[in-house]
Amino acid sequence: MRKLALSDKILLSVEKPARYIGNEMNMVVKDPEKVDIRFCMCFPDVYEIGMSHLGIQILYDMFNKREDTYCERVYSPWPDLDAIMRKEHIPLFSLESQQPVKQFDFLGITLQYEMCYTNILQVLDLSQIPLIATDRKEEDPIVIGGGPCAYNPEPLADFFDIFYIGEGETVYFELLDAYKELKTSGSYSRKAFLERAAQIEGLYVPQFYEAAYHEDGTLASFTPVNAHAKPVIKKQVVMELSDTFYPEKPLVPYIQVTQDRVVLEIQRGCIRGCRFCQAGMIYRPIRERDVEFLKDRAAKMLESTGQDEISLSSLSSSDYSQLKELVYFLIDEFGSRGVNISLPSLRIDAFALDVMSKVQDIKKSSLTFAPEAGSQRLRDVINKGLTEEVILKGSMDAFESGWNKVKFYFMLGLPTETFDDIEEIAKLCEKVAENYYTIPKDKRNGKVSITASTSFFVPKPFTPFQWVRMATSEEFKEKQQFLSSKFREQLNQKSMKYNWHEFDLTMLEGVLARGDRRLGKVILCAYQSGCMFDSWSEFFQFDKWMDAFSKNKIDPLFYTARERAKDELFPWDFIDAGVTKQFLWREYENARAEKVTPNCRQGCSGCGAFKYKGGVCIESKNAV
Repeated sequence: MRKLALSDKILLSVEKPARYIGNEMNMVVKDPEKVDIRFCMCFPDVYEIGMSHLGIQILYDMFNKREDTYCERVYSPWPDLDAIMRKEHIPLFSLESQQPVKQFDFLGITLQYEMCYTNILQVLDLSQIPLIATDRKEEDPIVIGGGPCAYNPEPLADFFDIFYIGEGETVYFELLDAYKELKTSGSYSRKAFLERAAQIEGLYVPQFYEAAYHEDGTLASFTPVNAHAKPVIKKQVVMELSDTFYPEKPLVPYIQVTQDRVVLEIQRGCIRGCRFCQAGMIYRPIRERDVEFLKDRAAKMLESTGQDEISLSSLSSSDYSQLKELVYFLIDEFGSRGVNISLPSLRIDAFALDVMSKVQDIKKSSLTFAPEAGSQRLRDVINKGLTEEVILKGSMDAFESGWNKVKFYFMLGLPTETFDDIEEIAKLCEKVAENYYTIPKDKRNGKVSITASTSFFVPKPFTPFQWVRMATSEEFKEKQQFLSSKFREQLNQKSMKYNWHEFDLTMLEGVLARGDRRLGKVILCAYQSGCMFDSWSEFFQFDKWMDAFSKNKIDPLFYTARERAKDELFPWDFIDAGVTKQFLWREYENARAEKVTPNCRQGCSGCGAFKYKGGVCIESKNAV
């Protein structure tokens, strides 16, 4: 019987002790002494967030299928336990074996959101692993980062041994085999292994590269300084999604987590080409899972977990070509058993309304639209591909089908945005409300409820907007206050609610998103001053971050509040993410010309993803 790392006294003194005991349903149990490789997978946020992440579930299942490997998990301890562990000098431990993370061969950290960067240092610190990669000794774990933020790894370059660029099912086994080979041959050293890793496509070893800068602060050069390091790191992609790893028995937590349901990933990528969306660019080309594969996995996962809800995961579910067959199968097969079906990222059309009327309680649920911009002009700039006519028709069809709650998501601070564009957000919501009240009173489902939420636009690497100037916190505040006043002017203002994101948090996200490796010392300084859980408003300490920038003589506005030149060298330019820089610039020019680019199924725009020879690219005869 395994011994818990924390005493009963400690567990009873912290909030939600189930975060730290493991032993969940479908947890993999192996003898740590009988495996060759121990890999600890980390999500650098609280358990409830990390347990909701599909990527870790997939890799956990994949690694544990190897008899020679034991994959375990760790999450960021909540501040109450963090304080106790520091005071008592308790090393951070894995959930499965309850043994210290520092005893593992690998620590893999998923990089999903820039505002988790200080939590990465928390995990390393509590694990008693040196924070700076070059300070680590032979016995320390190899620290690997992967996920969407790894597409600009430079702000974190000081802290990681390896970054994994691409999808995890591709070259991880090659890396583990290389590690095992060096260990068994007796020729292992940290440097020898990192040099071997640097030769594997998709793996980036940051200490094997050097950056130089111009006097104005822009990047002058970025070059390998080790003979084994590649000048270009190529994204790794799984092209056959129905012939790869996917869990049949996902982990089931003891406590409620953010996404407490079975998740069925129906496809990867997106055909839409929204110019603000990093995921839509870096996950190209769109690839579908076979419908029979999905039916099989749905049945097995529901049976092995006992969950009563299944969610279809995709950037744009409506673009899955076999969606109707899959959804009606799930309704017919599992609806009578009380299983709810969640359909995020769905366009509101006749099919969607038919399905949702069967799987949702219309009186309780709301429908979600994401126009992103209020005016048609600005929706064309961002290539949203959504007209006001479609929005109004979709909401009216929903109202006539019994719904009376609608949520709208918008962004403020988009490139070329004017105050007229911002005002159109309030006017669009007013038009939707007016439409509702054209329905005869005896056929309405009570009063209409419209919730409009605005986030603030953050330019991301590998998007057409990677060159643009980002609004400052003061400008975001002015835009938000202006929009609030416009909502108060609407005739149906009492039927509307307006929510917005935090200005300062967005500014910091923008700095970290397009930053370079000089920011490593700022992140370290912020962490050492007490910054953690920055994505949680109750813990975010903006003043301490500004002090960290000041102490290190770095101006955060250098990374946000300036337009980039066409030929500027970016910190992430050494990564081949599939889409070319030429394509992204062409799309930026189209944005400034308010020109819409057709989606991938309407016509190939020559983004560069055709080289993968699969997915939507081979559906199109005019692909280039």
